[in-house]
Amino acid sequence: MTRVGVVGAAGRMGQEVCRAVEADPELELVGRVDVDDALDALVDARCEVVVDFTVADAARDTIAFLAINGIHAVVGTSGLGEADHERFRAMFTSSNCLIAPNFAIGAVLMTRFAELAAPFFDTAEIIEYHHDGKVDAPSGTAIHTAARLAAASDEWAPDPTANEVHGGARGGLGPGGVRIHAVRMRGVVANQEVLLGTTGQTLSIRHDTVDRTSFMPGVVLACKRVADFPGVTVGLDAYLGL
Repeated sequence: MTRVGVVGAAGRMGQEVCRAVEADPELELVGRVDVDDALDALVDARCEVVVDFTVADAARDTIAFLAINGIHAVVGTSGLGEADHERFRAMFTSSNCLIAPNFAIGAVLMTRFAELAAPFFDTAEIIEYHHDGKVDAPSGTAIHTAARLAAASDEWAPDPTANEVHGGARGGLGPGGVRIHAVRMRGVVANQEVLLGTTGQTLSIRHDTVDRTSFMPGVVLACKRVADFPGVTVGLDAYLGL
């Protein structure tokens, strides 16, 4: 049985993670801390894996602490960039780390489907929708999707916009010049749509999250498999064999 700790256990996502871990017969929840609590409790509880769903500034310290103490990290916190990934790659030598932009398996598949489609289309844009409590924009999932699109194709048609009447109306430029539009709206959890177009046709690939429980199968899978993937892995794809 894998001993699991949760950082941010008092938050909504943290509470869901705790419930999911407690419900799985192969996992044991042995530590719950919040962002202001001492992380030494995770060592005292002999955690083998720690899940972090907090905020980027706090997560950076937590992830470094886990690396130093040889504890596997499963990270769902948004706002961590490539510079963070490189820093953590140098730190995780005795344990492993998964940083996943999205733990919903449907969202991972959405990104993979869009990546497969990209070489056959001339234009691509991403619209992501999140709840009004999300502080960073665009989402990590949108940035990750844009990067995967850009890796699959670098031959996008030029943007015809000559006069942007209101600045930002065309969204932000993500990796590879893929446009990303971020919506923050009360009543939404997390949705994303990838729009691809070419002569005479369009393709829309969309994933909707209606409840935070949608992330839990991916989190549970990550807790069970993180020990098998050395170093730092970005994205749940590898754990799913994609």
